[in-house]
Amino acid sequence: MAKKQNLSDTELIKHPKAAKWKVGVVTAEWNPEITSKLKEGCISHLKNEGVIEDNIISIDVPGTFEIPVAAKMLLQKYPGMNAIIGIGCVIKGETSHNEYINHSVATGMTQIGLVSGKPCIFGVLTPNDMQQAIDRSGGSHGNKGIEAAATAIKMIAIEESLNKKKTTIGF
Repeated sequence: MAKKQNLSDTELIKHPKAAKWKVGVVTAEWNPEITSKLKEGCISHLKNEGVIEDNIISIDVPGTFEIPVAAKMLLQKYPGMNAIIGIGCVIKGETSHNEYINHSVATGMTQIGLVSGKPCIFGVLTPNDMQQAIDRSGGSHGNKGIEAAATAIKMIAIEESLNKKKTTIGF
């Protein structure tokens, strides 16, 4: 079976409660030609799913390394936040700098998600070169910002389904 190359063709869920959801989008300013396209795809998909634009809190940070701290800040500022999406792009260079950044951000987002109980989505590209980044920010491999938004939507829906209050018949 051939591996699917473009995972951005996601089915819209259109959750009926999406209009009430609040989603934070933290975008790194480093590699803006890539991250701006990821952010655009992410926000567009959230709106297509029914999240109201006013409920999408978007902030930009200097680089990918700053995403987890900004995610924590958003969760503190907006306690009703349903999910945070971190968007960045760290292209491999001549040193192993990218590995340290990517690992730190993934670990940070995981920790914030576990501590807060809110989905913290890792929407960070980790390509070997600029062409791979282009391919994944609207090129031949789709837009990973869309995939990050779709993941957030699914995780919010899972949380809501698990937190549904059970109805009883009086005893």
